[in-house]
Amino acid sequence: MAIRHWYDPSVSQTLDSAAAITAAFRSRDYIADRSLATSVFLSLRLDKPLLLEGEAGVGKTELAKVLAASLGTRLIRLQCYEGLDVNNAVYEWNYPRQMLEIRLMEARGAADHATAHDIFGPDFLIKRPLLQALEANGTDGAEGEPPVLLIDEIDRADEEFEAYLLEILSDYQVTVPEIGTIRAVRPPRVILTSNRTREVHDALKRRCLYHWIDYPTADKEFEIVLARVPGAPENLARAVVAFVHRLREADLTKVPGIAETLDWAAALLALGAKELTPEMVDETLGVVLKYEEDVRGVRGTNARRYLAETSAQR
Repeated sequence: MAIRHWYDPSVSQTLDSAAAITAAFRSRDYIADRSLATSVFLSLRLDKPLLLEGEAGVGKTELAKVLAASLGTRLIRLQCYEGLDVNNAVYEWNYPRQMLEIRLMEARGAADHATAHDIFGPDFLIKRPLLQALEANGTDGAEGEPPVLLIDEIDRADEEFEAYLLEILSDYQVTVPEIGTIRAVRPPRVILTSNRTREVHDALKRRCLYHWIDYPTADKEFEIVLARVPGAPENLARAVVAFVHRLREADLTKVPGIAETLDWAAALLALGAKELTPEMVDETLGVVLKYEEDVRGVRGTNARRYLAETSAQR
């Protein structure tokens, strides 16, 4: 089967390698390893959607934002949820405007000669994120770079909506029965994310490149904290990272992600903390843990034990 590409020469001039992507992302305080940067580069070069899976808070959504900024283009985000349908994701008709048009035609005496095309046309179409991304046609951003389309948390959407995406991700087109097929002149850069609350269907995965984003190593997370929380003392940053890594080994309802690590470091910095003490841990656990039973299980004796263990390892 022939592989069709919409080759974009601008990619070779800007993000022309995995190393260039790593550097561009790092300049925006996003630390990407070589394998992730390679997946992003191949997605750009082959015009293939990139499906990112991983636990909540590991940087999947942030990657799409940083990619749009690195390309100098707009980010169009579709947040998925149970019950998401075509009206909210692709398009719907502007019924109040259609009714007003009908009243105006009646006032002009033209209602008897009206056809469906008079009220079912592009002027009456409310464009939702997917249609916006297809119709951008490379006019957004610097040098006509097409937008980045983020389909966030696809695993939260129903399987019926996931099936609807197949046409869009295969041919970058959508069919509006009253108008016809709308095709992208140049396809958007598509990033899909999933927290894997359910398995995404194989048919959707076949249309995408795939990358699993895991929790970072302690050294990498330390780099991330220093980049994203300017002013954080290094010893505090190392202590926060080490403690969070210890929490990820504990039996918790929800282990903290990178987002919680950054929030905790920023909170401690705002409190003027210079080091991580047992008292400070107990007072701020609600920043890094989001379930009462987790906070109650860690606070006190376990917090002191985890702090002692991580201090001995540093």
